[in-house]
Order: sequence, then C-alpha cells, then structure tokens
Amino acid sequence: MESAILALDQGTTNTKAALINAQGRVVARGQAPVPIYYPKPGWVEQNPEELWQSARTAVAACLQERPMPVSAIGISNQRESFLAWSAHDGRAVAPCITWQCRRSADFCAQIRGTGAEPMVRAKTGLPVDPLFSAGKARWLSERASCAPADLRMGTVDSWLLWKLTGGRVHACDESNASRTQLFNIREGRWDEELCALFHVPRAALPHVLPSDAEFGTVSNAPPFPDAPVRAMMGDSHAALLGHGITAPGAAKATYGTGSSLMALLPEFRPPESGMTTTIAWHLGGQRAHALEGNISVCASALPWAAQWLGLNGDPARLAALAQTAEDSAGVFFIPALVGLGAPHWNAGARGLICGLSFNTGPEHLARAVMESIAFQVCDVFEAMEKMSPVPLEALYADGGPSNNKWLMQLQANFLGLPVRSRKMPDASALGVAVAAGAAAGLWRDQGLSATLPRESTEFVPAMPPRRREELLCAWREAVARTLFSTEAAPSTVTPAVC
Repeated sequence: MESAILALDQGTTNTKAALINAQGRVVARGQAPVPIYYPKPGWVEQNPEELWQSARTAVAACLQERPMPVSAIGISNQRESFLAWSAHDGRAVAPCITWQCRRSADFCAQIRGTGAEPMVRAKTGLPVDPLFSAGKARWLSERASCAPADLRMGTVDSWLLWKLTGGRVHACDESNASRTQLFNIREGRWDEELCALFHVPRAALPHVLPSDAEFGTVSNAPPFPDAPVRAMMGDSHAALLGHGITAPGAAKATYGTGSSLMALLPEFRPPESGMTTTIAWHLGGQRAHALEGNISVCASALPWAAQWLGLNGDPARLAALAQTAEDSAGVFFIPALVGLGAPHWNAGARGLICGLSFNTGPEHLARAVMESIAFQVCDVFEAMEKMSPVPLEALYADGGPSNNKWLMQLQANFLGLPVRSRKMPDASALGVAVAAGAAAGLWRDQGLSATLPRESTEFVPAMPPRRREELLCAWREAVARTLFSTEAAPSTVTPAVC
C-alpha cells in the first residue's frame, strides 16, 4: 500500500498538516487556527497547550481526508518563539513568547550597551534584537513556575517533539537552534559564553541534532500515527528547500505574518548590511548556511488596516480597494507596529503614515498598506544582494499574499527583477517532507526537491526604471522619518540619497 510523509507546519496564526506521497505531491491537508494574545503594548504571546491542540486538530483533519500509512513525520515551525515547561509533568509553566514580542527590548539594549554585540554577531550571525529567542529565554527562566532542575525550554519544534514522544525526547534541530542567539553556528553547539551573557540556564535547553536526525517515535499522541519523526526545520528554511533552491543564486520570500527572505551561501559569512547569517539546514551530513532578512510585519498589517478603514478586518476587501487607486497619491505607510526588522533592526520604531493631503482617500491608504509589503521586501533584497557572492537573478515567492497577482506584479516592478510565485501553499511542509522522506528512505535523497514539478506564475518588471527609483527613494525617506522619530535611532540611520 502506498505510504506518505506527514508534514506538520506549525505557523504563527495557523497550524497546517499535509500528507505528501512518494511522488512529492500533496494528497491531503488539514488546518487549525492558533489564537494570539497581546497582554501589553509590544507583547505578543500564545498558549503552548493551544499550539499543541492546533497540531492535533490539523492532523486529525488531514488523516480523515485521506487515511493512509505514514512512513515518517516532518515538522516545520514558527521560529524564534520560545516556550518553557516542567520536565516533571510536561505542563507549560509560562506563555509561549512569540517571535513578534518585544518584551525583551530593554534587556537587549543593555546587552548592546556592554559592547558585546560584535561577539554575538560573530558567533551567531545575528544582531542583538528582541526578535531572537535569547532575551525571551531569559524572561521565561526568571518567571517560570517550576523548580530550576525541572525547567525545560526550547523552540516550538522542541515543544511539539516533547509532546509527541511523551516527554522522552528534548531536542531541536540546528536550523531552529541557530535562530535563538544562544547557538554558535560556526561550531554547531550551545555556547556557554552566550548563555551566561543572556542569563539562560544551559541545562534547560534541548539537545541539538541535524535536521534529518532520528528525533524519536510518536508514542500515545493521537491522532498522530506512531511513526518516527525524521526531520525538523524552521519554516522559512523548509520553504527554501520546498522551492527547490539548493545552491546560491536565487532568493525566496515567504509572505506571512512577517516575511523572511533567504538565499543560500557557499559557506559561513559574518553578517553585514542589515542581514543575518543562519544555518539553512543540516542534511545528509552537510551543514548549509544562508543569508536572511526578517521583516517583522507583513500580512499581519492587512487585517489591522482593514479594520480601521471600516472593512471589517477583511484583507481581501483591503486589497480590492487598493487596486482602485492608480497610485498612493504620495502616501506611505511604514508598518513598524512592533519595530522594524531587517535591514534596520530598530525595535523602538513605530508605525507612520505620511504624505497625507485633502486629496487622500481610503483607496490611497489601502494601496499604501499593500505597497509597504513590496517596499520592505525590496529593502531586504537589496541588502542581501550586497552580501551575496553571486548575483541574485530572481525572487521566488510563497505564502498567502503571494497569491495576489496584483501585489506580485508590484513586487516585480519595485524589484526590477522577475518574481516567480509558486502555486504551492505548502512550501514549508513540502520542504520538511522532502527531508523526512529522504531520511526514512521513501525516496533517494533531498535532491528530489529540485526536480519536483511545480506550477508557477512569473511576473516581469513593467515599470520604467526612473519611476521605480523615484518611488523607492520616497519610500526610504519615509522610513528615515520613522527611524529618526525614535529616541535611539539617529546614530543608526543612513538618510536616503536620491
């Protein structure tokens, strides 16, 4: 009987499950929402038990749609989010602090004030910023309601693995560990100096394994089948593999709650130009590194803007309204609702709307919000190009907003390069399934990822270069206003030069 890989993709707002057969095709899907909570301005958290329940609900729906034997399980997950639980009873002892949360901003500022950031960058490839897990881990370790000896902490993949194996395995993979700011990506280990700097107990952290390790076998965790977990990867890393990008020369953008741009490197390089360096994956005994730029607010701005424009929080209505305007009439929206990520890395920045006049209508505001997605991707792509050892010839797109043809054409216009939107809502699931299937022997190796058939739509630039430069210059002037409005920003901002 035909068997499949069960891929679980635990995202920020939804958990998805997919069954992927030996030909690399998705034959069944399931999905469940995940609530998000905002207890204070800048604080973003989730309930660990609700994360786990969403995984069970998504898998149940998937297996009900197409019951079939499962050879192995692969897990991709939202990254940088961090959890704490008790080894004694497996109970979560604090909320899951998500990647968007900025509660550790003051502590990160203190770390930067000590002059330690160059050391942190050299070891982790990451700037000191609340996005990453280290500051969250410190907050959790100081407030977790259990004895220190019982404390277990980790990224979302480690929490799911703990639940799946009945508490027998406390482990994560290298791609997720590389986003914590506690993991030395040059040496492939938790770093004692970093743990001490961020006040994180090393003993509470998971074992770090290759992305295609034998992570353990599911035990008494219905509706999950009792199958081995053979791959775990951060969702953006898995999406890169899902696109079939296995060598330098192309970049992918995952448009989601936030957005991640990633391109492979031939070897580790210290980050520059607002970029980060990360471990893409460790597969088949080989560790691959990648450039990455993280945008804090992408699609999450759409329902928010749709709400205050009287569109009942419906992103589709916002997009439709935006398309009624020929341009934004000089209006720009900077979505620094939880600070700005790459290439600026300013946690104190806050949102801005500028260029308003009596001529401004709701359609111009809607268009400015939609355009902010494409403009931010341009900023990160340009910074990535400066550091890439080979030219980046195209951008591959996935995630919900990539299904909007009008937005993808805007993206191509602003980039001045082709954008290839793949008709694959399961990029992360497909990537981790390829890794799990190779590890389980369902197919030869993860090289299958580069040969899988994929439908895509290519968008080519259709905007005069001079107009493109005018718009990008005006956008960057608006970003500079946002950055200069924050107390600590002036020393870190390079004004736009037009």
